[in-house]
Amino acid sequence: MMDKLRITGGSRLHGEISISGAKNSALPILCASLLTADALTLSNVPHLNDTATMLRLLGRMGVHAERGADGVVTLQADKVDNLEAPYDLVKTMRASILVLGPLVARFGEARVSLPGGCSIGQRPVDQHIKGLAALGAEISIEHGFVIARAKRLKGASVRTDMVTVTGTENLLMAAVLAEGRTVLENAAREPEVVDLAELLIKMGARIQGHGTERIVIDGVDRLHGAEHRVISDRIEAGTFLCAVGAAGGDIVLRNVDAGILGATLDKLAEAGLAIETGPDWIRGAMSSRPRAVGFRTLEYPGFATDMQAQVMALNAVADGTSVIEETIFENRYMHVQELRRMGADIDIDGHTATVRGVRTLSGATVMATDLRASASLVIAGLAAEGETLVDRIYHLDRGYDQMEVKLRALGANVQRVTGKEQA
Repeated sequence: MMDKLRITGGSRLHGEISISGAKNSALPILCASLLTADALTLSNVPHLNDTATMLRLLGRMGVHAERGADGVVTLQADKVDNLEAPYDLVKTMRASILVLGPLVARFGEARVSLPGGCSIGQRPVDQHIKGLAALGAEISIEHGFVIARAKRLKGASVRTDMVTVTGTENLLMAAVLAEGRTVLENAAREPEVVDLAELLIKMGARIQGHGTERIVIDGVDRLHGAEHRVISDRIEAGTFLCAVGAAGGDIVLRNVDAGILGATLDKLAEAGLAIETGPDWIRGAMSSRPRAVGFRTLEYPGFATDMQAQVMALNAVADGTSVIEETIFENRYMHVQELRRMGADIDIDGHTATVRGVRTLSGATVMATDLRASASLVIAGLAAEGETLVDRIYHLDRGYDQMEVKLRALGANVQRVTGKEQA
């Protein structure tokens, strides 16, 4: 039986917690180990199901990985003997596609199963394939695998049809070992892309323009080892700030750079959260009912699609009506019917959600459908009257490191109910 979270709502949140390293930064950075035979030492790597899956996948390829204390992971890819990412691992985590670029760049071949993962939309890998083909890879799709081959990739100008974070990361890793200059146009500007580029530069790559929509990469013959600290998880930080916004209280988040939260902090301030920031901390305090805030999700530096569900939960108990437009993923409103079970007043029309805030939600048994949806249900449970049981929290564990432990440290009444206890 699957674990659930039991939440008794109504407690205000007080205290301080430490934010983990960013999942969406750690996954491509782990894959970058494939680009060199030397050791890579990474710190602030979060303990998550997704990072464990990625380490398993790299291990199957022959990468030696050692996990030390305090989120330190050392990887060495000097004995890679298997250039395939099989379906049984890729299906649980779409980010497995990130091994494609580095494998082709360093070994001249890769076989990666077409991904499964979260049920929040198509997110096709065609942009990755188009980009690698532009760099000279021969690509075929056989028996559910993307197969890419190239003696050596050659620099080219690549413009993706849409802004794609994993696409930008894959092509960035491919281009660093390509012959000549590659220009990535319409590149993703996310802090996680910048973090990957900073690591690659430490490994000897020549990259300019990361953090803008035009990244220029001059290929080198080989990369070497490096040490790197993964940036903090802006989505985890935003989630806890939404929690205090909905439930009330006063919390401090440590080990977090407020600069990368951007639009999330702006919207939460608009909702009435009192925010203070320092070099590596954020304080969020809420003493009244939140105000409704509308937004549309956009690529960075716009409002993150990964924060949409959490702010919707805040809007569910806010004073006023908000209109939310989801422009990134097509079925990213799967949490709405679950929030409605708790008494939320939400209407969906295509990509637009209208949320009329209610004074209180009531606890109910709800089911998580994806990673950020599960976070929104936890926030709703904290703000609701009575008991909420969130089922299928394996989604939550993919992207939040011990969320219930951190919430308890802030005074929330949250317990993990394991399969044994349910029986």
